[in-house]
Amino acid sequence: MPTIPIAQRPSRPVALMSLGHACVDVYQGAVAALVPFFVAERAYGYAAASGLVLAASLLSSVVQPLFGALTDRWVMPWLLPVATVLAGAGVALSGVGGGYAGTLLAVALSGAGVAAYHPEAARVARLASRGSHTAMGWFSLGGNLGFVAAPPLVSAVVATGGLRAAPLLVVPALAGALLCLGALRGLGNSGPVSAVRPGAAPGRDDWPSFRRLSGAILCRSVVFVGLSAFVSLHVRQRTGGGELAGTVALFVLYLGGAVGTLAGGRLARRHRRVDVVRWSYALTVVAVAGVVVVPGPPVYLFVALTSAGLYVPFSLHVTLAQDYLPGRVGTASGVTLGLTVSVGGIASPLIGALADATSLRVALAPLVALPALGWLCLRTLREPEPPGGPGVAAGR
Repeated sequence: MPTIPIAQRPSRPVALMSLGHACVDVYQGAVAALVPFFVAERAYGYAAASGLVLAASLLSSVVQPLFGALTDRWVMPWLLPVATVLAGAGVALSGVGGGYAGTLLAVALSGAGVAAYHPEAARVARLASRGSHTAMGWFSLGGNLGFVAAPPLVSAVVATGGLRAAPLLVVPALAGALLCLGALRGLGNSGPVSAVRPGAAPGRDDWPSFRRLSGAILCRSVVFVGLSAFVSLHVRQRTGGGELAGTVALFVLYLGGAVGTLAGGRLARRHRRVDVVRWSYALTVVAVAGVVVVPGPPVYLFVALTSAGLYVPFSLHVTLAQDYLPGRVGTASGVTLGLTVSVGGIASPLIGALADATSLRVALAPLVALPALGWLCLRTLREPEPPGGPGVAAGR
């Protein structure tokens, strides 16, 4: 098995932050994974069940910029373990009692915990990485792996003990809180957490560039969420396969979270970030078109290419946003990690409605145009100078 060169391995604080990120993002996917159990044990209708998912995802996404603005004013590293525990406690409490209002409140609490965590975590991870795009790729990788781990983890716990076993789902949160404390302790010894206070970064905020970047991320979000919801069914139709064929397609799409985020960091060591992001969006146009029109087993190749195109720029979005708004790093992180992601969830029902009225293939066809629109948003972007001056992240 190939080993990772020492120079490319994350430092101990970055590794702990990445693992903590994985523990938190388990709860990004846990509510959706609980839906079949809510339907089976509590007889919730589809509208009620989807309302729980929407409450958790929208609260998490919309509130993140608020927490980002707060972290721009005050250093709040203590928020990391507290928010992690809140995210886990909400999911754990959702299995206690059968009232819908109580369940809705519990998942909203979890969403608030996720929202509180990400802006400050992105700020601390950027400080711990010391400008390394590869290190930020490791941090983003943790979150992607946590999201992917949610369905099997929830299934293993709740399928065995029912919803009454849901309190066991707080365990990743407790582990994540300890990991965050370990990372903060390590950073405290070297001083970076308090050495750079919010608003102290050099440079002027470039809001026009930040808005164009955010527009591109919105396009990426709609494509990712739309394919996440429907690629399994679509590939089954294109290949004539059964449930396994669709499951493999979804796994290939998510596999990009493990490969693409690290690849994006490594590519950014050799090329400008804006160039890497543009290339990724251009690749996604071709790849999504292949997913929509190519029949038979070759469709898996285009699913893999789509995964690469969507995930390579994932961590680079965050660092670019932070460098465009050096005086508002928390706000930049909250918008890129939170608010822009919610649009994909809102657009997904529209894709489903179009599929009901026409066909799934027709409904997915508009997704081809979105990465092209994202590329247009990125076309005139300049490479921002990272905090600390030119060359800070070079070679990392």
